[in-house]
Amino acid sequence: MEFLLSVVGVVLIVEGVPWFLSPGSAKKALRQLAILPESSLRILGALLMLAGLLVVYLGVG
Repeated sequence: MEFLLSVVGVVLIVEGVPWFLSPGSAKKALRQLAILPESSLRILGALLMLAGLLVVYLGVG
């Protein structure tokens, strides 16, 4: 459980960096994502999940 909380904490830090460093650019990126079709967002989400699994696999192995 402690490891899971550590991972969640690191994810929150990484997610917060763009908002801290350049909130204007982060808002612009969100506006650009909002106009993409849902199918493209699903593909992007799937690719990000696969990349995350690969990182975890390489980190553990």
